[in-house]
This record gives sequence, structure tokens and C-alpha cells, in this order.
Amino acid sequence: MKLVVFGANGPTGRQVTAQAIAEGHTVTAVTRHPEEFPLRDPRLRVAGADVLDPGAVERAVAGQDAVISTLGVPYGRKPVSLYSEGITRVTQAMTKHGVRRLVCVSSTVLFGVAAPGETFLFRKVLEPTIARTVGRTVYEDMRRMEEIVRDGDHRWTVVRPAGLFDTDAVSSYRVATSRLPGRFTSRADLGNALLREAVDDRHVHAFVDVRTSEGVPGILDVIRKEAFGGRK
Repeated sequence: MKLVVFGANGPTGRQVTAQAIAEGHTVTAVTRHPEEFPLRDPRLRVAGADVLDPGAVERAVAGQDAVISTLGVPYGRKPVSLYSEGITRVTQAMTKHGVRRLVCVSSTVLFGVAAPGETFLFRKVLEPTIARTVGRTVYEDMRRMEEIVRDGDHRWTVVRPAGLFDTDAVSSYRVATSRLPGRFTSRADLGNALLREAVDDRHVHAFVDVRTSEGVPGILDVIRKEAFGGRK
């Protein structure tokens, strides 16, 4: 299968790319800094492009079977528009070139409900503080992105992970179309979930939660490492 990955040089994008190549797929990895992309393979093409450049996006999308977006930006006070503007360019290119399958990443926060079985402190204090203050501009634009995807006519799936952390291998993670219990999703599991959605055409026209249940870290460790790094 021919796949194009936007945001490919982020940690999740690298996971998707590496796993797709290992399965024998042909991958176009789109990044603004192709010289920094660490992966090499005969089935891999690294394309230097900005997702806000319509011509560059069209060249990357043309001839593909599916598009995977792992775009991400760090939390901050400034307004965010990369998610919504980027997905607009991507979907316009998909329409022009007849590419139908789209899979992208947002956040479990956008389910708008607390995780089952979660503690009062996490439900009422910690998660709302992140969602409404330090992460507000990011989540606002993620929601705009989701609306653009949902209202389009492509075969879309939006994957909504929880707090992201790094592992060396894919685990027996859980996937559902409603919010799952647990606070964390490993990037290896997220990458695999994105790949499975794109390749196996699962959960079309659905918002999907993905949750890691094995070897998860402590919440303070993840916040310290991830919250302000913009690592998708």
C-alpha cells in the first residue's frame, strides 16, 4: 500500500513510518526538515514540504492510497492553527487527486467525558486544568480540525490517544469508539493504531480511543517530559 505521513519527523510519525516500512508498505514521509529524518529504506521517500504549502502537499498526496496525519505543536499561549489549516490543505489535495482514506490524530480530551473509573482529582482538577489553560489553544484547533475532517466526504478516522510516552515495542493495546479507562498511550501503540486504521480500513467515520495498559509511567513523569515539548 502507498501511504503518505504528514508530521513524519515527530516521534509518532517516525513510529508510523518505521512500522509501515516493516510491513512492506511504500511510505512518503513529509517533513519540513528532510535532512534530519533518521530513517532510510528503499520503500521510503522523504519529502521536504510544509503542510501549509498547497503545491507541496498536492505533490506528496498524488498517487497515494491513504493519508496519515501526525501533526503536532506544543502547548502555549499563542493561537494555534496548524491542525485546522494543515488538514484543510491535506483534504483539498486528497479531493483533487482522488485519495479517499484519511487517518489523523487529535486527543482523548475531545471526547468531552472523563475516563471510566478515573480519580476525582484527575477528573475535576488535573485534566480540566490542562485542557482549559495550558493546552486550550491546541485543543481548540484540534476541534476545528476534527470538524473539517468530519464534514468532508473522505473515508476518515480520527484517533484520540491519551498522554503520550515512549516504548520500544507495540503492546496489546485497546481500541474503542468511546473513551477508555487509563491515562496513557505509547507512541508505538498509537503508531500501530494509525497504521491499522489506514491499511485495514477500520472504524471509518469514527472517533477512536487508543489506550496502553502495560508498563505505563507515572503521571507526573509524563507531564514533566511531554507537556511542553509538542511531541506527537
